[in-house]
Amino acid sequence: MKMTIADHFTLPKILRFALPSMVMMVFTSLYTIVDGLAVSNLVGDQAFSSLNLIWPAVGMLGAFGFMIGSGGNALISKTLGEGKQQLACEYFSMLIVFEVLVGIVVAAVTLVFLEPISRLLGATDELMADCILYGAPLIAVQAFFFLHTSFQSFLVTAGKQKLGLAITLFGGISNMVLDFALIGWGHMGIFGAAAATAINWITSSIIPLIWFFRHKEAPIHFVRFSWRLKALGQSCFNGISEMVTNLSASFVLMLYNGQLMRLIGSDGVNAYGVIQYITFLCTAVFFGCTMSVGPCIGYQYGAQNHKELKNLLGISMKITIVGSLLVFAGAEVFARQLSMVFVSYSPTLMNLTIHAIRIYAFSFLFTGFNILMSGFFTSLNNGVVSAILSLTRTFFFQTACILGLPFLFKLEGVWVASPVAEGLSAIVAFWYLWKMNPRYGYWDRPHGKALE
Repeated sequence: MKMTIADHFTLPKILRFALPSMVMMVFTSLYTIVDGLAVSNLVGDQAFSSLNLIWPAVGMLGAFGFMIGSGGNALISKTLGEGKQQLACEYFSMLIVFEVLVGIVVAAVTLVFLEPISRLLGATDELMADCILYGAPLIAVQAFFFLHTSFQSFLVTAGKQKLGLAITLFGGISNMVLDFALIGWGHMGIFGAAAATAINWITSSIIPLIWFFRHKEAPIHFVRFSWRLKALGQSCFNGISEMVTNLSASFVLMLYNGQLMRLIGSDGVNAYGVIQYITFLCTAVFFGCTMSVGPCIGYQYGAQNHKELKNLLGISMKITIVGSLLVFAGAEVFARQLSMVFVSYSPTLMNLTIHAIRIYAFSFLFTGFNILMSGFFTSLNNGVVSAILSLTRTFFFQTACILGLPFLFKLEGVWVASPVAEGLSAIVAFWYLWKMNPRYGYWDRPHGKALE
């Protein structure tokens, strides 16, 4: 039976609805991990260090795409809930064109300053060449990266989660094959890994682009539009939390790398690089669930169906709690196996990585809840609260912990920084959730503003 964002959901039904997006995000994380795996094992630890150093720059640029995609999707789903399909299609078309324009400008400016940016990120003379070889191809195709991330959400709103999953599977498998073909057989080194990822972003953007042009019966599709600056501004404001999350995460990654280089050198950067790949994989389920539930929340909010909003929140909380416990347990139990995949060539580095994973894993107990709350308020078109949650979680608490705790506990302070920051962020998120109690009349306020 076909499910849409307007349906009433039970736990089994929402799991079926969200499953394609959850699998899609997990698979996206897997082929991101394969990049690092291929570089680490086929090119060497120096190239792996370069990849980990330059990636924050790519992530920072991608933040603009996440902002436009997630914030715009919240506005579009709300507009559909209000029964204004033509207007929703105009918003969709405008946002896609805007993303492409921003992507082109961002790529052009960043490529000019790529070498000083690499220096700022900590690249030494030995690592500079590999940083450029990996970073330049990915930055050049930023417009496709923007579209790649946005279409994952827009396909959910269009009721085509399975198509999104199929595109991700196709792109991911081709990315993995190209990784080993270009690096192993083609001897292209770290440039081959970047080229494989760039090709994936391009193909994963063109396929849905064609689909939205051809399927005029879909809830959202391409139409002629006029520029609506107010709606564009609202979309960016709604999605500012996602932009803050990605910008802050990249900035904090720079701080982690800097502290680790200061304390133990490139081995620390490589160990943390492995942790980041594991984090991509472990949190993918939460991002996939939030991606699927978000348009449903936005739709029901636009339709003022408060009962279904509370139902969606309750079900999402149950999924998040169970998922957090499973992810934490998995990271603790399989820390050795996960480390061996990347750094088995160095027993010292592997033992360091195992120890780090088992401490860092405690952050997974809180991460899912924090991701859900930020996405929930974005879907309610409440950019203020969503931005506060994202900023405190990914910037203030993380920055304070990674700068402060190593001075007290040396290397152990680096590994424990994220669990402490995520725990503090969960307290803030819970406070906003408590303030949203129906007795405060929250659901009846326009756009969910002015929390008491």
